[in-house]
Amino acid sequence: QVQLVESGGGSVQPGGSLRLSCAASGSIFRISTMGWYRQAPGKEREFIAGITISGTTNYADSVKGRFTISRDNAKNTVYLQMNSLKPEDTTVYYCTASGLGRTYWGRGTQVTVSS
Repeated sequence: QVQLVESGGGSVQPGGSLRLSCAASGSIFRISTMGWYRQAPGKEREFIAGITISGTTNYADSVKGRFTISRDNAKNTVYLQMNSLKPEDTTVYYCTASGLGRTYWGRGTQVTVSS
């Protein structure tokens, strides 16, 4: 099993920044790709960004140029730097880790962008 714990969520004004962190523990040898999703109430979970163990990244069009995903393999941690935040970025953000045919999810962290 892999356990994922997110941190760094909170409230920020439009145009502000937040950095989310997600620390993995447990059977971390299983992990190849890590990433972030978000899910608003009543909506499907939305892919935000992903990063492979070698550092290849990809982003949803809605966050490209504003969000940056990074990874510290030594610390088994993935980060999501979020800049130029908009009210529509408000929702719960989930960390994910996948590998060896399985996907693991964190419990989520709330991000609120409001003036």
